[in-house]
Amino acid sequence: MAHTAYPQSYYAASANPVPARPELDGEVETDVCIVGAGYTGLSTAIALLENGFKVSIVEAAKVGFGASGRNGGQIVNSYSRDIDVIERSCAPKQAQLLGDMAFEGGRIIRERIAKYNIQCDLKDGGVFAANTPKHMKHLESQKKLWERYGHTQLELMDAKRIQEVVGTDIYAGGMLDMSGGHIHPLNLALGEAAAVELLGGVIYEQSPAIRIERGANPVVHTPNGRIKAKFVVVAGNAYLGNLIPELSAKSMPCGTQVITTEPLSAELAKSLLPQNYCVEDCNYLLDYYRLSADNRLIFGGGVVYGARDPANIEAIIRPNMLKAFPQLKDVKIDYAWTGNFLLTLSRLPQVGRLGDNIYYSQGCSGHGVTYTHLAGKVLAEALRGQAERFDAFADLPHYPFPGGRLFQVPFSALGAWYYTLRDKLGI
Repeated sequence: MAHTAYPQSYYAASANPVPARPELDGEVETDVCIVGAGYTGLSTAIALLENGFKVSIVEAAKVGFGASGRNGGQIVNSYSRDIDVIERSCAPKQAQLLGDMAFEGGRIIRERIAKYNIQCDLKDGGVFAANTPKHMKHLESQKKLWERYGHTQLELMDAKRIQEVVGTDIYAGGMLDMSGGHIHPLNLALGEAAAVELLGGVIYEQSPAIRIERGANPVVHTPNGRIKAKFVVVAGNAYLGNLIPELSAKSMPCGTQVITTEPLSAELAKSLLPQNYCVEDCNYLLDYYRLSADNRLIFGGGVVYGARDPANIEAIIRPNMLKAFPQLKDVKIDYAWTGNFLLTLSRLPQVGRLGDNIYYSQGCSGHGVTYTHLAGKVLAEALRGQAERFDAFADLPHYPFPGGRLFQVPFSALGAWYYTLRDKLGI
């Protein structure tokens, strides 16, 4: 079988040493077979192994190959649709549970980094940058909303104050969340994989799940092997393909693009982000950026519906970078890549159970670094018989895209065009 390598990203080029992991060959029995060695799968595995389960993971490529090893590396709280949307559409108890969990993912990340000594360049502090006065009003409401759920590490910033933490004059203000932050995302995944193996779990790379045989003891088939389990957890997200058709019909892979500059001088890097916080703006199709440990600017944005790879990523993203930081006009771009995330129509995660023993979580909708770590803990709780928090997610409605898969891309692109126009017009 062909070997699938990491994409040519800055993260792959700067990754910690990666051990050789076997391909699944033959038959294995385990308590839980997890499909996918990204954050959802790894987080689930750690939580299960810490509670005495025997766990095996099958991964189509390499640990963190998908979104977990390609994203912007930002620790951002809550969900892609915030708690106020959940409050309007859910019963009070369900909304309370989901609201209480909205800030847990970041805590889980920090706990895992500390417990397993994961070297992933953790830095505290994240900025939500308001492009317009309307965005600023939204952040004022968001601060009050989050504080109702006990999240108080927040500071509203006016136009003058935000220039103290982001070296540009394009923003009307912003909000600083000191429980936010940033990490080297692939190194976080690699460190979590090492934790899985330290706890006795097994990870099979280059072993795509090609079929799941359902029944009392489900069997996950790969090209050269199979794993018989008591439970299966499906954690492939945007890289799952059509393994489970009823899940792919309710979600759509989308691509986001990232560029990374050459290393900047310490003086120039500090002028861009003096406190080394990460930043994302408040547009529907948002820009996000931060500094790497070696003083490169990592800048991402854009969405390609249907997850096609653009011909020229730098041409899409570099103009946005220069709008914020025109002083980088002569800086060389060393890396450019695409990573896929899974979009749902509601932009809320899809969590559930197929039959009695196949569990899944998918559809972070671009907000996955923190959510996936929470999801792993919640899935593990459900397998241990503690399903209250799992049910709070599972009871969220799953909507199919209008017109089925054929019209997913045009309908989503039309919606994005509408919201982008609103952002540009400030309405």
